[in-house]
Amino acid sequence: MDAKQFDRLLIYTAGNTSIVRRKPVLIRTSRPALLVSALFLLGCFPALHAQKLPLAQPSAAPASLADRRQALNQIFHDFWEDTLKHDPEFASTLGDKRYNDQISDYSVAAYNDQLAREQGFLMRLLAIDPSGFTEQEALSQRMLERRFEDDEAAAQFKEWEMPITQMGGIYSVYPQLVAELSFTTEKDYDDWIARLHALPEAFAQVMTNMSIGMQDHRVPPRYLLEKALTQVSELAHEKPEDSPLAAPLQSFPASITPAEQQRIRTEMLEAIAKEDLPAYQRLERFMRVSYVPAGRTEPGLWALPDGAAYYRFLVERVTDTNLTPDQIHQIGLDEVKKDEAAMLAIAQKLGFKDLASFEASLKTNPKLHPASGQALLDAYKGYLGPMQAKLPQLFGHLPKAKFEVEPVPAYMAKTAPPAYYEPGAPDGSRPGRLRIDTYDAAQRNLYDVEAIAYHEGLPGHHLQISLAQEMQGLPEFRRYLGDYTSYTEGWALYAEQLGKDVGFYQDPYSDYGRLESDMWRAIRLVVDTGVHSQHWTRQQMVDYFHQHSAIDEASVQAEVDRYIAWPGQALAYKIGQLEILGLRDKARKALGPKFDLRAFHDEILDAGALPLDMLDARVTAWIAAQKGTAAQ
Repeated sequence: MDAKQFDRLLIYTAGNTSIVRRKPVLIRTSRPALLVSALFLLGCFPALHAQKLPLAQPSAAPASLADRRQALNQIFHDFWEDTLKHDPEFASTLGDKRYNDQISDYSVAAYNDQLAREQGFLMRLLAIDPSGFTEQEALSQRMLERRFEDDEAAAQFKEWEMPITQMGGIYSVYPQLVAELSFTTEKDYDDWIARLHALPEAFAQVMTNMSIGMQDHRVPPRYLLEKALTQVSELAHEKPEDSPLAAPLQSFPASITPAEQQRIRTEMLEAIAKEDLPAYQRLERFMRVSYVPAGRTEPGLWALPDGAAYYRFLVERVTDTNLTPDQIHQIGLDEVKKDEAAMLAIAQKLGFKDLASFEASLKTNPKLHPASGQALLDAYKGYLGPMQAKLPQLFGHLPKAKFEVEPVPAYMAKTAPPAYYEPGAPDGSRPGRLRIDTYDAAQRNLYDVEAIAYHEGLPGHHLQISLAQEMQGLPEFRRYLGDYTSYTEGWALYAEQLGKDVGFYQDPYSDYGRLESDMWRAIRLVVDTGVHSQHWTRQQMVDYFHQHSAIDEASVQAEVDRYIAWPGQALAYKIGQLEILGLRDKARKALGPKFDLRAFHDEILDAGALPLDMLDARVTAWIAAQKGTAAQ
């Protein structure tokens, strides 16, 4: 392997002039073995106790195109199987039941082992010359290389030492998982019982990681941990039969005899009562006595050791850009100003002199608030029907996956976002679901429902994620591990704008809601960078929201806490949307009357989720190809 091959890992965007240029994280070198050794010596890999991990060596690269292609596909296969084996919960959500009786290893040793395995895959990838590969093959190779490189770079920040916030953790993983599983045979029930037996050890591993985090002064903010503790306590003191973990007992298929049903019921409730609820109670005591009091007082990530460097890393990883936190902060300020001008125009059209008086009227207008949780669900469904009928005009390829609207589970409702999407099972056994938080429904707004419906449902997350899952000919990791937030959330925010482009938002209040939704994402650029980079307080975040939006109080409070618990993630929406809109404008200008919106959308979606710089390169190549075709 020569230096040029290794530089493929380091140089992502040569010649790319868009916003999404990304600088390499790793140190430049033409000797990858020395580089990885250096990472170990610098402590970039975690260890509870010092341990030596085997250093993989690149094998001799196959010479012929056929051999190199076979070697590449073997890596893709091996990595996918490794992923499913070591993340059995994820495998279960995909309908792969081979590991349904197992749970993940949450120990530090397991994290070390994962990094060592990824290093081995990386060295195998770098040994393969991509000359002659198809566009998709070369793209897959580069994407997997980057995945491993990002994981190595992230290791120094010890993310596993802060495994619990009010947004979730091991306490919520398995109550959520059971809702995504199918129970059609005795083995399905017995597998779940086996998982219930394994939970106490997993809880113990997570508490060990939290204890190490306390020693390293890597602990989430105290007030967020208090919210998480409330959720843990609620789950810890359920009656066994009322626990979400007992959900499979609510119904049995007719093929299971009454005697077997009774056996399953007895064993499952016994495991929950004698093993799992005590594990929840031990976690509750640990948090109440030790962990919550150790929580940091400052909300921003900057307060952690290396917090500023960690936030810069997260910004780069989430947005696929070279933008600094300060630059993103300024983009947010500019976008807020633009949206405010458009919102003021609507307010004045409706007879209000300014945004303040208009927004005050929104809070007291009973027509803009649902009478009940069911009324809120019905409002979402009312917008999704007409949009679904419009989709063939916007896309050449549409997913087969079914889609439904359901409320957020009750135990999550007090701290959940207003809405979120749950992907369906690839085999079609479980539909994609738009989850709506109906808690305190009368305080929710109806004018923002249309935009959220397009974002989370159609043509947003459900369409994009389902298409990715249904793609043929791509490695499984690209179909199911497309966790490029700036792409997925950028697309969903673009989908909100697309509704306006095709003539929806006929109600001016709904159109205001669209702008407020866009404003929401612009505000995120300001407050996320504000708290994690510019030392803002939580109250400054809340105040900025209220100064520049009429978003309801429940949502503001939940969202501010989300940004504090999940640094950088909220930046992806607006950055991704701006990139897709920029690419569309670029294609329109270049192709003129030859521009086809359906073809453009298919080009954006037909490779699955991509880092933004790779998306830019793909669309740029498509534009050039379209121009060449038009010239013939």
